[in-house]
Amino acid sequence: MAKIQIIAIAVSLLFLLYIIRLIVKGRLREEYSIVWIACTVLLIVFSFWRNGLEVMAHLVGVYEAPNLVFTGAIFAIFIYLLHLSVVVSKLHNQNKQLAQDIALLKEKMKSIK
Repeated sequence: MAKIQIIAIAVSLLFLLYIIRLIVKGRLREEYSIVWIACTVLLIVFSFWRNGLEVMAHLVGVYEAPNLVFTGAIFAIFIYLLHLSVVVSKLHNQNKQLAQDIALLKEKMKSIK
């Protein structure tokens, strides 16, 4: 096993433990941690299986394996950004509804006095 392979495995495992620690402490929600855990597991798999990237690139029809990495990363980023946009839109609507409810309650309180 090459030195860089051992370093990649160790760093990936440490990163996985850090993600789990953030989840346990409540600093990272489970729904957002799925992407991080999946990417870390993928890094660990390709750290153990050195020719895996070339095999996957050949199966998909990509001529150069690094191009597959960049294409996959860009696709994953777009999917994650779409998910975050949906979450922010939902929170915006909930915040707007909450502000309207508070305004109505304040108006009701004024009319009672």
